[in-house]
Amino acid sequence: MTPTNILILIVSLIIGIVIGYIIRQVIYKNKVSKQRDEADHILSAANEEARNVEIQAKDKAIEIRQSAENEIARRRSELSKEEDRLLNRRNEIDNRAERIEKREQTLSKRQSVLDKQTNELEKMYSQESEELQRISQMSTEEARETLLREVEKEARSDMARIMRQIEAEARAEGENRARKLVASAIQRVASEHVQAVTTSFVPLPNDEMKGRIIGRNGRNIQAFEQAAGVDVIVDDTPEAITISCFDSVRREVAVRSMAKLVLDGRIHPAHIEKIIQKEREEVERIIVEAGDQAAYDAGVPGLHPEILRTLGRLKFRTSYGQNQLDHAVETSQLAAVIAAELDANVEVAKTGALLHDLGKAMDHNTEGTHAMLGAEFAKRYGVPKNVINTIASHHHEVEQESVESVIVEAADAISGARPGARRESLEQYIKRVRALEEVANSFKGVNQSYALQAGREIRIFVRPEDIDDLDSIRLARDIAKQIEDSMQYPGQIKVTVIREARAVDYAK
Repeated sequence: MTPTNILILIVSLIIGIVIGYIIRQVIYKNKVSKQRDEADHILSAANEEARNVEIQAKDKAIEIRQSAENEIARRRSELSKEEDRLLNRRNEIDNRAERIEKREQTLSKRQSVLDKQTNELEKMYSQESEELQRISQMSTEEARETLLREVEKEARSDMARIMRQIEAEARAEGENRARKLVASAIQRVASEHVQAVTTSFVPLPNDEMKGRIIGRNGRNIQAFEQAAGVDVIVDDTPEAITISCFDSVRREVAVRSMAKLVLDGRIHPAHIEKIIQKEREEVERIIVEAGDQAAYDAGVPGLHPEILRTLGRLKFRTSYGQNQLDHAVETSQLAAVIAAELDANVEVAKTGALLHDLGKAMDHNTEGTHAMLGAEFAKRYGVPKNVINTIASHHHEVEQESVESVIVEAADAISGARPGARRESLEQYIKRVRALEEVANSFKGVNQSYALQAGREIRIFVRPEDIDDLDSIRLARDIAKQIEDSMQYPGQIKVTVIREARAVDYAK
């Protein structure tokens, strides 16, 4: 390449560089101008937006200020009203305080007057009291005690009179209604009088039979006692022997067996055992039949066979001479009549009455009272709960839960207390009468006591200086309660307390 070409190339290059620079500068200026225009436009828009925001802010500020000024004005108005109200209230309080102060001053003056009058009254009371003490020759305490004693005596007298009047009216009304009901029940049942007591004596054709019963070296009587489970007493009673046993059924078997042996004449251990076994089976058959017949007579079907069997054992049990099976049937019939009259449950009443003494068939060999034993036994064989309560509660060992329980108790008492129902030996009667009088004489203030009407009533004479009218009522109740707790007796016993004051003087 020639230097000229090189020079041209360099010059061309420089010219190109210059031209490129100039073009770049023009483009840059155009670009800067364009950006400046855009910036001016943005700034103008921002200024416009700022002016709008400023205007809105000023409007909002004016609005807020106006609202605040309105609120302040409202608050000032309320405060003004509250201030006026408080001012009025303060004025009222001041006026009230002034009135109270005036009233306190008035009360203070009145209190002073009252204090003065009180002092004068106390002085007058003291003078009057001293004058009364001087006249009556008694101190204040003595007069108060005397007055209280008189008032108490009068009050106790009135109380006793009212109590006697109320009790007399209630007793008269109750006795009239009860008498009619009981009389009707007894007449409708119409039971027989007491039957003969189940005897333990076996009659003999002659006294020689006693030797045959005893046997050689006592082997016959020992075999009989061992097989029958009884005691045979051979004493000086002519032409009779005594058979003793706490079990009435075993005693009945022994009595029947001994009678058969005496009639047969063959008395030796083998024959004795045979006869006793035969009579035991016969008595067992009689027991079952007696239980069935009793349930039929009482109108109580559906009882468990074991209950009927136990009930039949009462055929050989007596109480004060009254056969217990007949007593159970009679009580059931009485309870049915009374329940029908009172609109009570007749089935429950007569069933409970028939079974009420069921425990007496087992109380000789089981611990417990006959009422609770009978109730437990009946419960074991599916007797209803209400019937069980009548059995358990007829002697108040548990609470009576129904009117039928009360009816059974009443029917039991009627059956045992009606005329001819029971009897007792002379020795038991005398012992019961003496025990009755001893119970009455054990109370303080009792002077004398007398048992009347075969022990059905006890009349008690008290010392009037120790027992007043009210105490006599309490004494009658206490003695009756003591008799109930400590004695056994048929029916009921009337307790009468007599207080008699006598004034005696002599004309000379």
